[in-house]
Amino acid sequence: MRIGLIGVGRIGAFHAQTLTDLPAVDEIIITDAAPDLARRVGERLDVRVAPEPADVLTSGVDGIIIASSTATHPDFIRACVRAGIPTFCEKPVAALSEEAVALRDELAGNDTPIQIGFPRRFDAAYMAARADVVAGTLGYVHTVRSTTLDPAPPPEAYIRGSGGIFNDCAIHDFDAVRYVTGQEVVEVYAAGTNQGVDYIEAAGDAESVTSILTMTGGTLAVVSNSRSNGRGHDVRLEVLGSKDSVAAGLDDRLPLRSADPAVAFPSGTPWNFFMDRFADAFRAELTAFTQVVAGALPSPCTLHDGVEASLIAEAATRSWREHRPVRLDDVR
Repeated sequence: MRIGLIGVGRIGAFHAQTLTDLPAVDEIIITDAAPDLARRVGERLDVRVAPEPADVLTSGVDGIIIASSTATHPDFIRACVRAGIPTFCEKPVAALSEEAVALRDELAGNDTPIQIGFPRRFDAAYMAARADVVAGTLGYVHTVRSTTLDPAPPPEAYIRGSGGIFNDCAIHDFDAVRYVTGQEVVEVYAAGTNQGVDYIEAAGDAESVTSILTMTGGTLAVVSNSRSNGRGHDVRLEVLGSKDSVAAGLDDRLPLRSADPAVAFPSGTPWNFFMDRFADAFRAELTAFTQVVAGALPSPCTLHDGVEASLIAEAATRSWREHRPVRLDDVR
């Protein structure tokens, strides 16, 4: 099959590399708002470069991946759906939750498949944790702890266009909590702080945040995020139940050091960033998209899922800024 790719920045170029290794993909056509960047990626991967996104849409591709800047996502999703092309879009759906909801309402009833990029749904440990919850082996789940700690802050320009730490980083945890528990979020209370990166605070964002989510089944989820975790890229999910408890990300490369001198775990090289931590999950995610394109699989992460994660992020942002709990019904 032929796959188009719009946007070849950090994640887009990573997706392009992954696509070149997938047996189902025969041809890749890329484009980017920065033509020189598209040309360099095209030359490195030996793939075709199109001048404009419109050229990708009219090139006869079977599916399109949107990895451009967040602000462009809604318009590109609309264009792909109008053309009847199965679409994969990186999170978030839109820069603002209102835009995401409006897009979902606008496209309601359209049968062109849309898959939103949340790779943790394709990580073997997260999938196993979900299976345990579904099977009831954990009993009732009383607490979930989800963590995303990046090893170093992204550049200032990225921060200013990210939509904020809840919409850019914590949104992965919000989706993972929904996915694994099968519950919806009722209320959010969030707090944030800035300690060492002046340009994050200047952008009106927070460097480190924690959110407490109350779920429909009575579960409490604690989500912790930071831009400045010097030991490495720490991504974990702990699911604690009345009968048993499990953790995803508790491996020998966990970037956490035990203070107990008698404990050697973890002894491996800490994870550096999401590209090594979730390499297998990204491959599985795009493999699933090729199956969606082929009509063999319904979208494993729908536009609705992406919108729900954005609404949680919006509630968390309001909560942090207004110093109060925010109910999801109020955001809706």
